[in-house]
Amino acid sequence: MRVLRRGDAGPDVAEIRSILAGMDLLPPVTGTDGYDAFDVAVEHAVRAFQQRRGLMTDGIVGPATFQALKGASYHLGSRPLSYMIASPVHGDDVFTLQERLTELGFDAGRPDGYFGPATERALKTFQRDMRLTPDGMCGPATIRELHRLSSPRARGGRPVFLREQEQVRQAGPRLRGKRIVIDPGHGGEDLGVVAGGLREADIAWDLARRLEGRMKATGMEALISRGPNHSPTELERAKFANDAGADLFLSLHSDKNPSPRAQGVASFHFGNGNGTTSTVGELLAGFIQREVAARTGMLDCRTHYKSWDIFTRTRCPAVRVEIGYLTNPDDARKLGDPAFRDIVAEGILIAVKRLYLLGEGDQPTGTFTFADVLAHELAKAE
Repeated sequence: MRVLRRGDAGPDVAEIRSILAGMDLLPPVTGTDGYDAFDVAVEHAVRAFQQRRGLMTDGIVGPATFQALKGASYHLGSRPLSYMIASPVHGDDVFTLQERLTELGFDAGRPDGYFGPATERALKTFQRDMRLTPDGMCGPATIRELHRLSSPRARGGRPVFLREQEQVRQAGPRLRGKRIVIDPGHGGEDLGVVAGGLREADIAWDLARRLEGRMKATGMEALISRGPNHSPTELERAKFANDAGADLFLSLHSDKNPSPRAQGVASFHFGNGNGTTSTVGELLAGFIQREVAARTGMLDCRTHYKSWDIFTRTRCPAVRVEIGYLTNPDDARKLGDPAFRDIVAEGILIAVKRLYLLGEGDQPTGTFTFADVLAHELAKAE
């Protein structure tokens, strides 16, 4: 599809207006005047929708926003649902199906709105238990059973994310043996942000190598998602982590802004605006955010939930860190200094250690050192 923004017009815009009106973000268009115009009101409605769904809030309808808008137009029962390998079915109806299966005790995996193999397995098990044909197709008969069993009940916790927390607890405080995928953003011909003589892809690659070395020194298995001359898609990066059986996924980026005054560090984790968030991802994002901000003196731009593909398609907790703005002279100066990048790498490592410590022998933010981590690992090995 073509990217749509203010000033565009046509049937694609008319479809977007209809979806936004159905969500009460726009008044319905009466008559024919303006029904297919992307005006200021549409831009504001798109921004509101993007903010609600954890997307980039730019008021532009690109592929990710359009997919989310289309997905929001479906409710459970409005179409048959089944698993498709080439192009997974996506939408709010899939999210509702995943939530209901999970509430009923069937493990449908992370409720991310994508009908994948975990959702299909859970659905087939549900159908078998309900004495329906276990074909993995969510059609009228299955919908009736789901509605019949969906009477009001007390709800508590998110089983998928409770399992994430339990996996961290059972993994223990030692870093040895933990498998971490480090994902330096961009790469190859995709240089990312280029400003002040610095290139985001190069900064991310250098940070990844520094972090990799420190992680391997603690006994962790650190894997980098790309080579220096490659730029995988987000889906390819997620597949790399899934195939590796990663425990955590860390994506490294820097940012830009038209205003040179924009600066600081921000961290992101999975969340979709429907109250669903990765508890471990959120916890790790918070640790990284606090450690990096405290150690570098960069402006703390806090943590945020997003529903980017890199979060929805990875099976392990994932965090993306935006380390500074290359369009800000002070941030660019810092990021251009190898010693500063060492400090950032150490801060991220300490944050991962704090995640697995779960409060055991922890220290105040910004005071735990790489030497402390090595000493703790050695002590736990004895």
